[in-house]
Amino acid sequence: MMGFGQLFATLRVARLRYRSGHLTANIRFGLTPSLKCSASPRTSYVRSRYIYLCCSSESLDMPEKVIFGWSGGKDSTSALYEVRKSNKYEVISLLTAIREDYDRVSLHGVRRSMIERQAECLGLPLYEVFVSQGEFTQEYESKMMNASLEFRNKGITSVVFGDIFFADIRKYREDNLAKIGMKGIFPLWGKNSAELVKTFIDSGFKAITACVDSKVLDKTFVGRIIDKDFLAELPANADPCGENGEFHSFVFDGPIFKTRVRYTTGEVVLRDSFYFCDLLPV
Repeated sequence: MMGFGQLFATLRVARLRYRSGHLTANIRFGLTPSLKCSASPRTSYVRSRYIYLCCSSESLDMPEKVIFGWSGGKDSTSALYEVRKSNKYEVISLLTAIREDYDRVSLHGVRRSMIERQAECLGLPLYEVFVSQGEFTQEYESKMMNASLEFRNKGITSVVFGDIFFADIRKYREDNLAKIGMKGIFPLWGKNSAELVKTFIDSGFKAITACVDSKVLDKTFVGRIIDKDFLAELPANADPCGENGEFHSFVFDGPIFKTRVRYTTGEVVLRDSFYFCDLLPV
C-alpha cells in the first residue's frame, strides 16, 4: 500500500484512466518493464486515499521471450542484431544443430568449441541438438522439433531465423513449428542481399568464410574476411549474402559481442564439392 506522494515520487511514468468502474494504470518503474495495474476508484479515493496496485505478470510493453535458430554466420548475427534493436524480443537461448560424427555445426562445418565460445562472447545460452545426418532430414526435423517443444512447454512460442528469401525453407520452418503451437520470426525477410551485407560490414561486424561451394567460388574465397574487397571479387552469379549456399561464415566480433572470439585458421579441405577452412580456438 502506497500513498499518492510516494507513488508519484517513485514512478517515472503513470497514465491513469477510468475504465468500466476501475482505475487502470500503465506504469513504468525506472528501467523495469511496464506493468498493467488496476484498482477500485472507491477503494482508492474514498475509503483509504491509497491506491492498491494489483499488478499482472503480463505487461503491455514487456518484450516477447524467443529462441533463436542459430548457425553462427552473418545472416543469423544480422537477424539477432535487428531483434535486439527492436526491443520487442528477449532472446533466451540460441538453438543450433551439431553433427555428431564431425562435432561441428551442421552445414557450416565450424567446430562445436567455436560456436560455444561465440555464444559466450554474445552473452547468450546455447542449446545444442546433436544429429547424425545433415539438415532437413527426418532425424534433423524430429530432434529440432523436440528441442523447440521443450521451450514451448516453458511458454516460449516463437523462434527467430535469419532467412532472407527462400520461401520453401520458410514454409518448412513455419509448418513444423505450427505442429507444436509455435511460430517463426524472420527479421531479414525480403530485404536486399547487397544492402544487408553492406550494413553488416558498416555496423562493425567481423566475419570469416568457413565454407564455400567450389562450383561457384574457388579456393581463394574460403578463410577470408568478409569485407568490401571480398564482395567486389564475388562473381556476378553469386549472391552477396551467399543465400544460395555460395559461402557460409562465422562471425567473431561486432557491436553485440561482449568480447571478440579469438581464433586461428587451420587447414583447408575439399569435401563433397565444398571447401572448408578449419577455425581453431585460441
